[in-house]
Amino acid sequence: MLGSGSRGNSLLIETATVRVLVDCGFSAREVEHRLTGLGVDPDSLTGILVTHEHSDHVQGIGAMARRYGLPVWMTPGTFQGANYGKLPTLHQIDCHAGWWSIGDLAVAPYPVPHDSREPCQFIFRVGHQTLGLLTDTGYITPHIVGILQACDSLILEFNHDPQMLAKGPYPPSLQARVGGTHGHLNNHQAVELLKRLQTSRLEYLVASHLSEKNNSPTLVTDIIAQRIPALIDRFSIADQHCASNWYQLEG
Repeated sequence: MLGSGSRGNSLLIETATVRVLVDCGFSAREVEHRLTGLGVDPDSLTGILVTHEHSDHVQGIGAMARRYGLPVWMTPGTFQGANYGKLPTLHQIDCHAGWWSIGDLAVAPYPVPHDSREPCQFIFRVGHQTLGLLTDTGYITPHIVGILQACDSLILEFNHDPQMLAKGPYPPSLQARVGGTHGHLNNHQAVELLKRLQTSRLEYLVASHLSEKNNSPTLVTDIIAQRIPALIDRFSIADQHCASNWYQLEG
């Protein structure tokens, strides 16, 4: 995780043959800084996948794509929703098309309810390991539950605590947006999803997209410890301000 939160989001996935960014919500300079801190040369990137067009997910996409000649994959609605400038190569993806591949990385996008043009999230597979990504969704659909059942590791949004959101600094209109059915998952919604999944198979659970104003790492850790204590040793929280260590999926 290069960083996750309302100020920017980006995930780096590395396999034997590819290095792919999922979203690029920081400036190109900041992404380069975080990559080099991990010992990753930006010239070694294979491409960029995009979930949706909000600025905390796309800020650096145009600059990174042009600077390093990277192909970009996104839905038609996501492309129409923002100005990325001229992209070297654009692949428009279908949320319902099933699995396709970038090198040895199998990718399957899936639709989510969020207040953007045509948002999607992704699951990834290499060998026998499947990684799920779910952020920026307002509620859990049966399709989301079905998609994530097969995951061996999961990056999951814990955006806000409902009480903190209600008492916090956001105006009522923004509170309604964030907490609405096309906003972001709160801590309780995230836990309820986990209780519907086969969490015993999860190698890693990474909490992501925490609001700095309407949530806290302590609240998220406490709700996992209280509601799904068996996961606490496999649980971590993505940081907004710095990259995480590598998560190595075996199998």
